[in-house]
Amino acid sequence: MNDTLSKPDPAAEAATTWRDRAAWRTLIIVTVLGLVSDLASKVAAFQWIADAPVGIDRQKVLAAGTDLESVVPLHDAKVVLANVLELKLLLNPGAVFGMGAGKRWIFVIFTAFAIGFALWMFAKWTRPKDRVAHVAIGLVLAGGLGNLYDRVMYACVRDFLHPLPNVKLPFGWQYPWGGTEIWPYVSNIADLWLIVGILVLVIHTLRSGKHTHPPHTTEA
Repeated sequence: MNDTLSKPDPAAEAATTWRDRAAWRTLIIVTVLGLVSDLASKVAAFQWIADAPVGIDRQKVLAAGTDLESVVPLHDAKVVLANVLELKLLLNPGAVFGMGAGKRWIFVIFTAFAIGFALWMFAKWTRPKDRVAHVAIGLVLAGGLGNLYDRVMYACVRDFLHPLPNVKLPFGWQYPWGGTEIWPYVSNIADLWLIVGILVLVIHTLRSGKHTHPPHTTEA
């Protein structure tokens, strides 16, 4: 029997995602583009949606605590498409969808750990050719970094996207916690990238059957 059939291929052993330049290039490009799109959209939104540009004073945000409505002046929402999307400025003192208001530093620490975990997933959980997974992880990183920047710089997260405004749940239904609007939350591009990235990773996992670090295989 040929001994080469049982020996590991050194090239295959070295072909880890952590060392793959193309994989890193994909991750970095997606992360940078996603982060820039989030931060630029926030600047544009707070510049143009209200009647006058709205600046965020970190000290005023900290003094206001969880009541941030006074920090943003009253303004009419701009309707992009009726019942589909409107733009409205909102400062979120919590996490995604306003959960955990007043726990800013907890979410700062959690986000930092989440970013580290995403990088671990990239290095240990994916193969060099898993481009879809690399794009998804890049989107998660972009979303996490975008909102982390806001929490550190402004002590809150800048939101302005309201999908499905005033669209009610069918048949008179309501959520267990109250409310009948399908999507009552105002969010941002970072939240969008987080949701899309996580969904793509879940689908990728289900389709590929990867639940642990994929083992290296050798060709016979």
